[in-house]
Amino acid sequence: MLNPGTKVRWWLIWAAIPYGVVARLRALLYYWGWFAQRRLPVPVLSVGNLTLGGTGKTPMVIVLADWLLAQGKRVAILSRGYRRTSTDPYLLVSNGERLLVGPNEAGDEPFLMAQRCPKAIVAVGADRYELGDWVLDRFPIDCLVLDDGFQHLGLYRDVNLLLVDATDAEGLAALVPAGRLREPLQAAARATAIVVTRADVPAQVTQVCRRLQATLGTMPDPIQVVFCPESLVSAVTGASQPLSWSKGKTALLCSGVGHAGSFRSLVERIGIRILDEVAYADHHAYTSQDVERLRARATELQAELVVTTEKDACKLAALLQLTDSWWAVRLSTYVIAGEDRLKRLVLSQPDSIPAEACG
Repeated sequence: MLNPGTKVRWWLIWAAIPYGVVARLRALLYYWGWFAQRRLPVPVLSVGNLTLGGTGKTPMVIVLADWLLAQGKRVAILSRGYRRTSTDPYLLVSNGERLLVGPNEAGDEPFLMAQRCPKAIVAVGADRYELGDWVLDRFPIDCLVLDDGFQHLGLYRDVNLLLVDATDAEGLAALVPAGRLREPLQAAARATAIVVTRADVPAQVTQVCRRLQATLGTMPDPIQVVFCPESLVSAVTGASQPLSWSKGKTALLCSGVGHAGSFRSLVERIGIRILDEVAYADHHAYTSQDVERLRARATELQAELVVTTEKDACKLAALLQLTDSWWAVRLSTYVIAGEDRLKRLVLSQPDSIPAEACG
């Protein structure tokens, strides 16, 4: 007899079947040309994933935009702006010179991308083709970087990067609601290249690659990426401190991201002593009551710091006091395998697409 937990699991697997059928059918209708896939007149580079939760899309978009900007390209980042409060169909977060809206109106991830890539245009909207067309009407752009675009099949992508988290092999096991897959694993075949993120442990990289190979057959060696802490940045003032400054200090952790466990591990590696952790749901909208509770808990623990992510710090900044010792971990992205191949894909795109290919 199945135990109660197993019974629930089987019900979830049955519930995932129609979801998988719809996802496969939708992709096939685009493949067969029954649904139109429109093309914009400049190259589009997409960063996306197959699973719910964080795989490192935001830091990956930032590093690609930085590479393009360093080549003198005029870059726009297009994002959905998940959980943003603005209801505008198209919203300009940054004009490449200054931030125009706050993190609540823009969404936390687009705001962070605009902060970290101050020379890039950043805009949000649900329909990425219409959003891209709107941006191109207003700015001279050489390249569009699409945040979380793997499932946005209505827009043609010249480069379609699929991110897979090395620490989350189980996330590839089943479709929602039984697991965390947004669509069947076979959809990975649409990727121009697969990028394994958080690839610090070779055995974990091997495990996720075996899962992918079991579904796709042969596949090129994946590009591998790690996210390393670079410094601590004050959530109040923006001042920076080296990692050595925080070593041995005590802290309360606070995060609202898709992979809280990964954030905790990263902070532990810095050498900060974690006294407690408060993990909210991804994209959590912080309130003054949240901050008061966190401040009280830090005081109770006699924690020297409250440590959070850069994404969370964007939303917390307006709620903090000058006396608050709240710090965000700033990450750097390093491509430890396949960097030359990735740079060729990203940097070899033409500045424009022939007019007959667009529409």
